[in-house]
Amino acid sequence: MELGITGRVAMVAAASKGLGKAAAAALVKEGCRVSICGRDQAALEAARAELGGSVLAVPCDVTNPTEIEDWFKATLAAFGQVDILVTNTGGPPAATFLDLTEAQWESGVQSTLLNVVRMSRLVLPGMRERKWGRIVHITSLVAKQPAPLLTISSTLRAGLSALTKTMATEFGPDNVLVNALLPGHVMTDRQLHLAEVRSQKDGTTVEEYFEKANASIPVRRLGRPEEIGDVIAFLCSDRASYLTGSSIQVDGGIIQGTL
Repeated sequence: MELGITGRVAMVAAASKGLGKAAAAALVKEGCRVSICGRDQAALEAARAELGGSVLAVPCDVTNPTEIEDWFKATLAAFGQVDILVTNTGGPPAATFLDLTEAQWESGVQSTLLNVVRMSRLVLPGMRERKWGRIVHITSLVAKQPAPLLTISSTLRAGLSALTKTMATEFGPDNVLVNALLPGHVMTDRQLHLAEVRSQKDGTTVEEYFEKANASIPVRRLGRPEEIGDVIAFLCSDRASYLTGSSIQVDGGIIQGTL
């Protein structure tokens, strides 16, 4: 399927590994010029080399407002504009409600919600002016199916779904489409970390955790990062021209609700 985004410029946050890297890879494959960021410069350069294509790699901590703005400016200097934004953030700490501190809640708001707002603010004026834009917020299945050990993440990811809907309504008349992608259990470093936390809490091994996780998913396996990347590329494309304001589950069927 021709997605119609050859030559478009995409910014993909936290793309040195995991889902961000998978999104960048899918967009490069479709002929986009892609600007990626990450905190680890060595990992970022390795990702740039692996991705090939026209890729700009900019060291950036997306929890730092100044560094986000510097990344945006570097992208404009290299490519002239931004047509696509894929937001992606690290997950807040996994802990039970009473074990979470005020500082962790405040940090979670900064690292999971406000940085998405900041990235979006930077790219939206240009998208609106050109009457074309795509924004995809990578969130999590906990936006629809909250998890006790992921209290902060569950709360803020649900907020991102609401933000997605309000942005889609406001910017739809300008042909700027905004969607959220809710990945389920995908084999990433974050997933491995959560497996270690949960298995320790339950007194099991990581291997036993993954056996149980696989059994809970209708397709009986965890997702692969590239499966998420492919859906993101579609959401960023001309083919998705009537799709906005949606929170799309890519979870192997694990969420059982119909809404």
